[in-house]
Amino acid sequence: MAGVGSKMFVVLLCSVFLVAPFADAIDVKYCNKKNNYDIKVSGVEINPYPITRGTDTTFTITASTDTPIPGGNLEIDVSYYFFGVYSETSDLCEKTSCPVDAGEFAISHSQALPSVTPPGSYTLTMKIKDGSNKELTCITFDFSVGWYSSEAQVAAI
Repeated sequence: MAGVGSKMFVVLLCSVFLVAPFADAIDVKYCNKKNNYDIKVSGVEINPYPITRGTDTTFTITASTDTPIPGGNLEIDVSYYFFGVYSETSDLCEKTSCPVDAGEFAISHSQALPSVTPPGSYTLTMKIKDGSNKELTCITFDFSVGWYSSEAQVAAI
């Protein structure tokens, strides 16, 4: 996606998330509190939350930058009670439109967790690096996976 259409999509996506009710606020922390990151993260929204197994879940990170970003990588690491369970590196331009202009932007990723995903507390660490491998931001936040998969919820209805 590029151009006006993608910017409208991001605005629409952000508007939907502002209207939707969320059960819990996501507490975002920077990996290094002393580092003055080029990208400032203003929030993380997870829809639906709490996450249910077997259902598409969308993670949307809202952020801003003072300088344009031509491209880079997005690194995600997920831990389950301190055990690494998932790791992914993707092109930043696959998650948001590039180049990222100065100002506010959003990064969105959707994924369905397998029905065998254990319920409980997870920690996600996300890093954004530019084309020279310079770390532009690093955040971490916790989220929960519910006890029931979507198949179990549908069967219960």
